[in-house]
Amino acid sequence: MKKKFLDLDKTLDNRIRLSMLSILMIEDRVSFKEIKQTLELTDGNLASHVKALEKAAYIEVFKSFIGKKPNTEFKITKLGKKAFKEHLKKLEALISQHKQ
Repeated sequence: MKKKFLDLDKTLDNRIRLSMLSILMIEDRVSFKEIKQTLELTDGNLASHVKALEKAAYIEVFKSFIGKKPNTEFKITKLGKKAFKEHLKKLEALISQHKQ
């Protein structure tokens, strides 16, 4: 059983990163502010998770200005979508294995 858990994507084994990708699977682009409020995170906490997802190439980060205010938005990549779906399949397999 331990091996099954080791097969899970280490980047997505964190609930915040998994939640972020869940949001991005539904919405095309989501702002830093929206994710921060939805997941009730601090700026620093969210920034560290963004770095991990960006390093894995699971999200793209878009920076712009709205008036004079900086605006950061995120979008899931094709690789991120694939990783998310595979992670869910593995979790479902683990769950169904233990229901029997």
